[in-house]
Amino acid sequence: MRLNPLDAAWLFTESRATPNHVGGLLQFRLPPGAPKDFLRQLMSEFRQHREFAPPWNRRLKRAMLKNPLPSWVEDDDIDLEYHVRHAALPWPGGERELGELVGRLQSQPLDLARPPWECTIIEGLDGDRFALFVKMHHALIDGIAGVKLLQHAMSTDREKSLQQAPFWSTGPERRARSAKTKLPTLDQALAMAVQGVQGTAKSVPQLIAAFAKIVGRIGSGSDDGLMVPFDTPHSVLNGRVREKRRFATQQFDMARLKTLAAAADCTLNDIVLALCGGALQRFLLERDALPAKTLTAGIPVSVRPKDDESGGNAISFIVASIGTDIVNPADRLRAIKSSVKHAKAHVQSLPREAMTQYTMLLMAPTMLGLLTGIGGRLRPMFNLTISNVPGPEKPLYFRGAELLAIYPASIVSHGQALNITCQSYAGKMNFGFTGCHSSLPSLQHLAVHLVDALEELEADFLPPPKPGKRKMAAA
Repeated sequence: MRLNPLDAAWLFTESRATPNHVGGLLQFRLPPGAPKDFLRQLMSEFRQHREFAPPWNRRLKRAMLKNPLPSWVEDDDIDLEYHVRHAALPWPGGERELGELVGRLQSQPLDLARPPWECTIIEGLDGDRFALFVKMHHALIDGIAGVKLLQHAMSTDREKSLQQAPFWSTGPERRARSAKTKLPTLDQALAMAVQGVQGTAKSVPQLIAAFAKIVGRIGSGSDDGLMVPFDTPHSVLNGRVREKRRFATQQFDMARLKTLAAAADCTLNDIVLALCGGALQRFLLERDALPAKTLTAGIPVSVRPKDDESGGNAISFIVASIGTDIVNPADRLRAIKSSVKHAKAHVQSLPREAMTQYTMLLMAPTMLGLLTGIGGRLRPMFNLTISNVPGPEKPLYFRGAELLAIYPASIVSHGQALNITCQSYAGKMNFGFTGCHSSLPSLQHLAVHLVDALEELEADFLPPPKPGKRKMAAA
């Protein structure tokens, strides 16, 4: 299966300091009455289960003269002793210790000579918990498809979950391949390229209009909220990064966020951006490193149909303000709401078939910077990436263990030292902060400031809360 240009870009821009894999930290509660060797048994069963479903059995076939485009080939000879690992925290391990371990795991590149995924079983957590940390290369999957894959391995019924096979055996149904199906040859690649050009040609007027609007914004002084890529300040988030990663987490009740969104007459995603903007403002002020001009966020927008469970990526981007230059939390939220509204309208004016071309053209300068080594040395396209991934609404179980939370871990690159990704699950919103270890010391403070930002917005838009104990941040 040939990689599309967006998927292939994640391969071409990878380096030792900037591995391009995404991950998920899944926290579970041990089943009632679980034996002391529950995790040892689970590890043994995992390594013995050798049935594989796509995309878990896909291995990269590098470009060659006859087949000039990288492709995925199926490989059922998979070494599970490599892919499935076991780690333990000194008991009782809390969120800080777990975050340090996940940061180390996220720092290590995947072996692209094998199917590009790893699973680490983590024991030693307090509160009768354990965790799985699963990571996959971004060329193989995007966040929404990854959530669906993990859902296939779990059940909403505790009893039924006792018989669930490991997740690499329960992907989407394997498509039957015709005996005539072959890897793309040069002639086939050229034919597909011509078809792509023909498809693009139909969208050229819309693409020209979209980029003309962006260029026309430069130096115009307009304040309608539409942000221009690269028209953003340089900050401590936008230099060169090193190999080691930091990871921190935070969790809120979805009902709390939805109540605030209703009171503020905005979307849940607007609230997420406002929380991140408020938390970053505090975080950078502590370091005397807050730019006078607002930071901007690159926000992935899924264009995947609801019934599509294939791998690969189906996303576009918008660029929006996160209001770090605005002191008043309510005014910051209103500015973010306006910025997101204009950015979405700009992208949605394009036909769906032009989305990939638009995304590639928009990201081309960033990709070029990573390929040439100048990434992190010039003004960034935007200051950080903030993603909001919808997750399962009902509680899930695996082998009788209840899934408590899913925290996403994502990509850090030169010029982008911080990534914030949140995911909803069973009435909770779970935030994962992935950062460069050297660029962002004390990243867990950012998770704490997210609580402060939420309380500030609630004070502006909601009646005073009843006295109660303040929820502590996880990091």
